[in-house]
Amino acid sequence: MARFVRWYGSSPLHLLVLIASFALTGYALVRLFAVRPLEVAIWFVGAAILHDLILLPLYSLADLSAHAVLQHRAPRMPHPPWINYLRVPAFLSGVLLLVWFPLIFALSTPYPGATRLSMDVYLGRWLAVTAVLFAASAVAFALKLRRVRRAARADEERPAPGHDAAS
Repeated sequence: MARFVRWYGSSPLHLLVLIASFALTGYALVRLFAVRPLEVAIWFVGAAILHDLILLPLYSLADLSAHAVLQHRAPRMPHPPWINYLRVPAFLSGVLLLVWFPLIFALSTPYPGATRLSMDVYLGRWLAVTAVLFAASAVAFALKLRRVRRAARADEERPAPGHDAAS
């Protein structure tokens, strides 16, 4: 088993899940291509172009901007630990926006029979979900800072090795 982990880099369960996900993806792709091959091909090419030529430069610029603006907090750290507390909620909010943008920006025909919601609620709810994501991330970061500071204080209060507490 250790030889396999050294060769593959992870457990056999990881490999099994990876193979299963590729099999499921392949099955879905075969089924989609059987029904609408041209539309699926256009969607894949469009998604690749949208991601590589538009979205990747945008979120790379946003990440670099966050580093530049907040670098004064940790000037000696090349990759500050707080950056992921911004990346995760921004990513999740961006995915929600990408999936639901026609409803968020009122660009689609509503489905009143299915949802019974007006088109006015989606933008506010997306903003609320985004605010909750960033707030939860801020709380998680504050808890981590608190844990790190407590550990640092505990290390300072601990006597040095070789020093007897009774003397």
